[in-house]
Amino acid sequence: MRAFLAALSLLSCLPLGRFAPTEKELARAPFYFPLAGLLFAVLFWGITRGCLVFLPPFLAGAVLTLAPEALTKGFHLDGLADTADGFWSGRDRSRKLEIMHDSHIGTMGVLAIASLFLLKFAAVLSILSAAPLALLWAVPLMILNGRCAMAQHIFFSRYARKEGLGKLMFEHKTVSGFLLALALPFLCAACAGLRPGVLLLPLLLLGWSFAWSLITKRVLGGATGDTIGACEELAELLTLLFFVILIDFRA
Repeated sequence: MRAFLAALSLLSCLPLGRFAPTEKELARAPFYFPLAGLLFAVLFWGITRGCLVFLPPFLAGAVLTLAPEALTKGFHLDGLADTADGFWSGRDRSRKLEIMHDSHIGTMGVLAIASLFLLKFAAVLSILSAAPLALLWAVPLMILNGRCAMAQHIFFSRYARKEGLGKLMFEHKTVSGFLLALALPFLCAACAGLRPGVLLLPLLLLGWSFAWSLITKRVLGGATGDTIGACEELAELLTLLFFVILIDFRA
């Protein structure tokens, strides 16, 4: 139970009182990332429903684009920005890792965040205009898939740094945690009822997590906390784009 709370504390700004996870609990937290994602998905089903009922399209699109970042206080966005700065620095591996560890955000980081918001907003509006009720599945699955992608990325990767908090998670990853991160997207996609196309989404998510792990290994020699955050943000975007294509194909 405390490891699950540790996962919630890492992935959200939900009030948990004076709870302070130990290193052992943080090491076990990735197992619970998918379950935390499922909890957040239920929360965002309600938020999406409220947006569809009470808000005009553009405002609903803005809320559904920004609300996930409010939940995490921009934690994963920071990882995306740092990853972009490191990847496109043109330096060697060790220097890239140093750049990613720097607390300042560079030009490529700003560009990555701006591009992500623009693409997410455009995708949400596209779904909203073509099939509004599909957002009731697209947004929750986006939230769930992002957290499951994090767990999958950890399973496929080794830690790129010699030391760091993230090292604990990579050293204590489990097959059962990976299977949970694999099963939940399939189960939720099956419940979506947009068959058969939507059942391809979990496979796409798995392929993305594996491909991202190969990319980070090639560029950095492994994964870091920043690449986990980037994996989550890009998995969310991938989910929305999948729904845009699926709806357009069905039309």
